Amino acid sequence: MVEHSPHRPIRSFVLRQGRLSNAQRRAHETLMPKYGIPYSGNLLDLAAIFSRSAPKFLEIGFGMGETTALIAHAHPQNDYLAAEVHTPGVGSLLKQVEELGLTNIRVIQHDAVDVLQHALPPECLDGVHIFFPDPWPKARHHKRRLIQAEFVDLLCNRLKPGGYIHVATDWEDYAEQILKVLSGEPHLTNTAVGYAPRPEYRPLTKFEQRGRRLGHEVWDVIFRKK
Repeated sequence: MVEHSPHRPIRSFVLRQGRLSNAQRRAHETLMPKYGIPYSGNLLDLAAIFSRSAPKFLEIGFGMGETTALIAHAHPQNDYLAAEVHTPGVGSLLKQVEELGLTNIRVIQHDAVDVLQHALPPECLDGVHIFFPDPWPKARHHKRRLIQAEFVDLLCNRLKPGGYIHVATDWEDYAEQILKVLSGEPHLTNTAVGYAPRPEYRPLTKFEQRGRRLGHEVWDVIFRKK
């Protein structure tokens, strides 16, 4: 697999203005020095960052951090590098990390694509979680969706053999695109026939529970690197 040009306009997010609560601001200001990883464009030594050798997972676009915190709390044997650009979400996750006493999360407030391209070495990750990425529902905006062939190729390069990519979405047409794109990557194999059942490690968020009560579906797509 080849390295990708930094000039290609792949991005993992769209910048939006969001309200920053006082608690989120305090957490961001006081806890980023403790749990944050500054982005410099240089390669990260994940074993040194977490002070141990353990399975390493990348969480892309963690929103308000509820799922990431729950996963890390339930799996203390793993380490999680969580990438998000929006300050309210970063502050929210940092607050949960401190409240739960988590030692296996580090936060990098930067575009995950840059992190993957420039800060993570090949075959350093045991898994990648991308839960509810922006669906860009209008057809003319589908080209802005994160899950595209070039991005999946980049993910594969950073995964160890046997590592997995797990994407979850509540937009059916995006689920179909995700399944098609990941099926087209020769270095990946589907862990299920079509969509996967929700694995136990992905908790149901309050948002998802509310959607399920309203009859909304969620599709999980999980592929493993050969």
